[in-house]
Amino acid sequence: MSFHASILTLYPDMFPGSLGQSLAGRALERGDWTYETVAIRDFGEGKHANVDDTPAGGGAGMVLRADVLGQAIDAASPSDDARPRLLMSPRGKPLTQNRVREFAAGEGVLIVCGRFEGVDQRVIDARNLEEVSIGDYILSGGEVAATVLLDAIVRLLPGVMGNDVSGTHESFENDLLEHPHYTRPAVWEGHAIPEVLTSGNHKKIAEWQREQSETLTQARRPDLIAKRQKTLDKD
Repeated sequence: MSFHASILTLYPDMFPGSLGQSLAGRALERGDWTYETVAIRDFGEGKHANVDDTPAGGGAGMVLRADVLGQAIDAASPSDDARPRLLMSPRGKPLTQNRVREFAAGEGVLIVCGRFEGVDQRVIDARNLEEVSIGDYILSGGEVAATVLLDAIVRLLPGVMGNDVSGTHESFENDLLEHPHYTRPAVWEGHAIPEVLTSGNHKKIAEWQREQSETLTQARRPDLIAKRQKTLDKD
């Protein structure tokens, strides 16, 4: 069974977008994964298909209605659907590579793309939506975030990457950033490839790559070093 994503959005024409290109696009053509867009506005109220209303208690912006979104979720995901139900939200838990791997190991996901000021909390609670954030910044809506999430997932599905080992030698695997990469020409603008990489000594190459990863991570993401140390201490 291929991985299936249900994307609830006010802008279904935004998909597949970049997901229709490169690795994800070829995987889509092969049927390694499938997706459907569910137009939230199809479940809107009244002749204008309203999907939002003013926030209770006052405040700026509009809020996506619980009744409208609840119906859309129920249409895309029956009660026996085991797929995680996700809401792309800046207040969600930060997306990690470990969580991406967990999603990729499953049957698929349902993703709600938020818009406006937010989503009525009642539907988040009643439909068990897991809020997921791709970073500490605000987007116009959840569609771009959903694309990022799906791109991260799809590349880990079996057979999508030409070399499955590639997925285990990247940033955030083992809580380290990836080491620097080099290729031809051997010398460019007076800068040579590090000699160890052309030595043919695979042990020394592996040691160099590890040292570089640790140095980069310490300089740029000390939080990952701290997290890694906690994991090692537990072991």
